[in-house]
Formats: sequence, C-alpha cells, structure tokens
Amino acid sequence: MKILKTVTGLAAAAAVSLFALSASAQNYPERNITMVVPFSAGGPTDTVARLVAESMSKDLGQQIIVENVGGAGGTLGAGRVASADPDGYTVLLHHIGMATSATLYRKLAYDTLNAFEYVGLVTEVPMTILSRKTLETTDLKSLIDYAKANKDKVTVANAGIGAASHLCGMLFMSAIETPLVTVPYKGTGPAMTDLLGGQVDIMCDQTTNTTKQIQGGTVKAYAVTTAKRLDVLPDVPTVVEAGLPKLEVGIWHGIYTPKGTSAEINEKLSKSLQAALKDENVVARFAELGTTPSSESDATPAALKAKLESEIARWKPVIEAAGQYAD
Repeated sequence: MKILKTVTGLAAAAAVSLFALSASAQNYPERNITMVVPFSAGGPTDTVARLVAESMSKDLGQQIIVENVGGAGGTLGAGRVASADPDGYTVLLHHIGMATSATLYRKLAYDTLNAFEYVGLVTEVPMTILSRKTLETTDLKSLIDYAKANKDKVTVANAGIGAASHLCGMLFMSAIETPLVTVPYKGTGPAMTDLLGGQVDIMCDQTTNTTKQIQGGTVKAYAVTTAKRLDVLPDVPTVVEAGLPKLEVGIWHGIYTPKGTSAEINEKLSKSLQAALKDENVVARFAELGTTPSSESDATPAALKAKLESEIARWKPVIEAAGQYAD
C-alpha cells in the first residue's frame, strides 16, 4: 500500500510538472528574450539578427535583445546558448559556421547536432569577391592569374577563423587550386578597413557587409557567388559567368534554442520568424543588402535541421583538404 501511494504521488507530481510546463509554453513569452549573435556588433550576421529581432519582438509582444558574444569563430556564443536554460528565453542566430565548426574545431564545448533544438532558416546571403581598389586586375580571370603568379605575397583577409569570410576564402583558394597568404582579423570591421586602406589584397564577404562599399566604388568587385546576378549589384558578374562555378555558395543563417526547449515554444518562435520574414521593412532592407528572406517552408525546425546536417557533410572534405583547423 505504501509503495502504491508513493507511485501515485510521483505520478501526480509528474502530472503537475507537465501541466506547469504546458502552461508556461502557452503563456510564452512573458519577458524579454535574449538573441545571442556569436560575432561582433556591426558585422553582417549582426545586421541580419537585428532586423529579424526587431520584427519578431513586435509579433511576440516582448522585446528580443540582441547580445553579441564573439570569439572562437562563433563557438563561444553557440556554447553559451547550448548551456542555457531550455526555457525559450535564450536563442541563437548563427550562420553557416554552425555547420563548419563541427569539423573546423577539434575541441568543441558542445555536440553540434545534439546540443540544440531548431527554429528555422532566416536567409541565405550571397558572397562577393573583392580586392583593394589599387590592385592591377580588371576581372575575375585576371585576379586569379595574378593570385597564382604571386601566391607567396597575395593576402586574403578574413574576419577570423570560422567567419563567413574565412570559409569563402578557403573555398576560393580551393577553387583556384592555389594557397594564398591568409590574414585573420578580429571581426569584419577591421578586415574591411585594411582592405579599403590597401593593407591587404583580397576579401570574400557577404553582401550585407560589402554592397555599400561596392556601390561607392571604394573596392573592386569581381563576382557574386550566385548563379544569377543580384538586382542590387547588376554590374557584378556571377562566379558561373566568370568561369568559377565551384565557388557558388551562400551564407545561410538559422535560429536555434538549447536542447530540451519544448516543441510548443520552438513552434511559436518559428511562426514569429515566418511573420518577420514577410515584414515589408525586413524584405526591403534585405533587398538593399543583396539578400532575400527564407521561404515559409524553410523557416521551420525541420528545414533548418536538414540544412545543418547536409552542410556539415558538404564542408567536412573542404576543411580537411585545406587543413586549417582550430583548437
């Protein structure tokens, strides 16, 4: 009888706990949400995050506060979210580096595929191949010829190991089958500053960071990493047109929550994300930056999970071939 009472008591406690969780999910959100961006403020991923966070805040009725937790190629910020309470009040907006870090970093504080729940894809941003304005090249072919002829002195800037510009730089060197001198910086800002100042030669970065510089004529643009030209940069040819189809790549972004976050909360966040990606202001600002919002079917947990799994498999051989690992 005593055992029966104990079992009954445990069942009742479990039911109460389950009810409390369900009620919490129904009332979510009841306070501000922190969106961790694992890169510095003002960078391309930060720009995407702030646009989406502002619109989602209006939809959810609570403020989403963007917090920049940079360092270690985005793994510090991702690790912080992985270890956060799974209550929906800490979320992560990360780019393609979420997939590449699984191979790039020999020691991660989290298991990429098993430490998070999924909310949805946000956007896929094209990359642009740039050089300092004073470089004596005119098109992508002449840039490649110059790089191959001067491989020991041509410098390729990036925003740090694991950054989108680092990944694109690796892909560029792989596509032209020529190793160049890599120059890592602590963020996109200082890398672009040195490109503008002529201290480095080449950079490959997202349109969210380069469009204004290209339009202003302060850098040379050789190609966009898409199959079709961009409306915002109609005079810049694609890598396909320029004869380098192996460089066709986009920097996709997704939103994640810590493992154990309820399906109900993730679904609410996903629906809010879908609404934000239809927001006229978000659509217009994305267009100005050379990108487009993800479709409603892509802004879902299932689509983001599938994307992450496929991208880990895609980038693993590229990183292994480059041999550029981080501890």
